[in-house]
Amino acid sequence: MSLIADDATIHPSAIVDDGASIGAGSRIWHFVHVCGGATIGAGCSLGQNVFVGNDVTIGRNVKIQNNVSVYDNVVLEDDVFCGPSMVFTNVYNPRSAVSRRDEYRDTVVRRGATLGANCTIVCGTTVGEGAFVGAGAVVNRDVPPYALVVGVPARRVGWMSAYGERLDLPVEGDAETTCPHTGDRYELRGDRVVRCPAT
Repeated sequence: MSLIADDATIHPSAIVDDGASIGAGSRIWHFVHVCGGATIGAGCSLGQNVFVGNDVTIGRNVKIQNNVSVYDNVVLEDDVFCGPSMVFTNVYNPRSAVSRRDEYRDTVVRRGATLGANCTIVCGTTVGEGAFVGAGAVVNRDVPPYALVVGVPARRVGWMSAYGERLDLPVEGDAETTCPHTGDRYELRGDRVVRCPAT
């Protein structure tokens, strides 16, 4: 039996397998398939033609745009945005003739990260909190928190605030800046940024 909140909205064309958990206020749109082992938090939106595998955990307020497949061994924390047609993988070296179901690699997307349209997240990587992956980028290594990465393969070109705007910081070094929208301070130390929320 599925655990679907009473106020979740599920389009008649969607398929939600027995055992799936869908949180309060979540919206499941046209032609979505949610497998029975999936857990989807409250306030999420799954756009047209989204697939969610069995071994998938999706946090609260996650937005998954059209044509995205979230395969087994993917975790999306709260407030993650997945742009249209972006891609997850779970096998590093797939072959049709070789079964590698016991070789799935975990992919974790931390709270508040954005994955731009048509980007690819190669399995076994972690996208840090508040990071921003540009459209069409191919991520094949971990992305630090609040990093802005673009290109193939993805490379860090700057830093983003939790509010979603580029920070006035060098790519690396020692510097500080403040988000004009929130008052949060961001401290760059070497190749990592730390957010200090306004009090």
